[in-house]
Amino acid sequence: MQLDRPVVELLAGLAPWQGIVVIVVGFLALAALVHTVGDRFVRQVTARIDGDVDDIVLRNLHTAVYLSLGLVGAYVATDFYEVSPGIAVQLEAGTLSAIIVVWMVTLIRLGRKVSTAVTDSKYVDRQMVPILQNVWSAVISIVGVFLLLVLWQIDVTPLLASAGIVGIIVGLAARDTLANFFGSLSLYLDGTYRVGDYVVLETGERGRVEDISVRSTVVRTRDDILVTVPNATLNSAAIVNESTPKRKRRIRVPVGVAYGTDIDEVETILLEIAEAERLVQERPSPRVRFREFGDSALNFELLCWVSNPAVTARAIHHLNGAVYRRFQADGIEIPFPKRDISVRAVDAAAPFETTPDPSPGEVSTDGGH
Repeated sequence: MQLDRPVVELLAGLAPWQGIVVIVVGFLALAALVHTVGDRFVRQVTARIDGDVDDIVLRNLHTAVYLSLGLVGAYVATDFYEVSPGIAVQLEAGTLSAIIVVWMVTLIRLGRKVSTAVTDSKYVDRQMVPILQNVWSAVISIVGVFLLLVLWQIDVTPLLASAGIVGIIVGLAARDTLANFFGSLSLYLDGTYRVGDYVVLETGERGRVEDISVRSTVVRTRDDILVTVPNATLNSAAIVNESTPKRKRRIRVPVGVAYGTDIDEVETILLEIAEAERLVQERPSPRVRFREFGDSALNFELLCWVSNPAVTARAIHHLNGAVYRRFQADGIEIPFPKRDISVRAVDAAAPFETTPDPSPGEVSTDGGH
């Protein structure tokens, strides 16, 4: 880096250590100027952006900017005072290496803090935050190490070949982990479910999704038991999401009445019960369907909607109780399966052959049994 002639004349009249201090302080002053002017400009541009992400970025970049310009100042100072070529090459590589390390660490920390800030953001799904954070850290680390190797003129070809072999070995050893990782990406991209949704697993468990991580999904069942399922398993299974596309759920309450019952009265009673239940939604309105002529009953079905899947079991409980009490009060019979058994008496008097008892003087030949 070439300095202006007045600056060169000023530094020439100073002792080397004084000139180095002046150059480093000058670059730090330049960093302060960039900090002040740049912050004002960036804040004006990002003033309408919701959240604290822009503030977090600015605060974490300050240290890296100061350190980078300070290192550049130290390098320029040593170059100005004609350090030997051998030392100059090492000094240049060391300065650039320090700058690379500073920015690598800064960007990794910045990614973690930004991911923490956007965890509760309405624009970013919570389950994707750890995935994006890990990918960001891995990319920054790989790029930083690659730049350091190139800077120090280390041939990376053998390392790339070794990395390919190691990658195959790691891929085979960690295939389950990789399957779960890509399974979580597939679940996110497909929008299969989110935290808070009520799902029914292929194995029959039903519950609320508590957490979705890179490796697995945690579901809290109605028995308050946490079930942890690997994402790879969920990605290849049939999952019923009861919370989409809307949280409203339709419930079915089957009811059977005895033959001979007035079906219009049954329909009226069931609709009145549904309208009186506070858990049942007014829209869509409840309805009754006469399904079939059963073996022992006329089978009806009460169809109504509830606000969300969490109250389906409670609503069915209330409706069943109300139907039973109302039918008892109105004398409507709820039949149960009956079987008539006919017993026919058959008088079959068949002659039996009997063996006379042996006389007192005879000996039995059956051994006395």
